[in-house]
Amino acid sequence: MPKIKTNRGAAKRFKRTSSGVKCYSSFRRHILTKKTTKRKRQLRSAKLIHASDLKSARRMIPYC
Repeated sequence: MPKIKTNRGAAKRFKRTSSGVKCYSSFRRHILTKKTTKRKRQLRSAKLIHASDLKSARRMIPYC
């Protein structure tokens, strides 16, 4: 079996963990004045990818 190529865009966005695939939140780059402090604080932390997207994310980053 040949090696599987890593999707380089996914490798920069996701990180594999023992419990799943970690990613960071979107909506934190600009237009922050209208967002509440609570919302911005919650967007700071990393999240685990939803179970429905886990299979495709793992296929994109097989060795990372």
